[in-house]
Amino acid sequence: MKQKIIIKVSMHCSKCRTEALQVAAVAYGVNSVALHGPEKDKLMILGEGVDVACLAEALRKKLCHATIEIVEEVKEPSPPTPTPTPTPPAPPTPPPQIIYCQQPPQFECYRVVADPSPAPCTIM
Repeated sequence: MKQKIIIKVSMHCSKCRTEALQVAAVAYGVNSVALHGPEKDKLMILGEGVDVACLAEALRKKLCHATIEIVEEVKEPSPPTPTPTPTPPAPPTPPPQIIYCQQPPQFECYRVVADPSPAPCTIM
């Protein structure tokens, strides 16, 4: 379930904004972080399974003041159902052509060679 979280954070300068964005971005389950509001003093966080209390506590530790304003579930818009368009029937496919390849048989040639001087074997 996707969540949309808006947290008001005391951000006095660009350094504070950067720190707030970094703290929120590394939190578990966060997919995106953006500045929100007319004064850009709020963080809008989108994610799945985000622990909002833990995130707010981490922001308080880093920036002294953070309050949770909105936590809501984001419902994804259902994709429009495509209207089926009648498709003309496909032309019949010709039967597949079968190609036969015949290879010549493989022959193995052996030659018997007699040993002219057999070694005397004493063990038999």
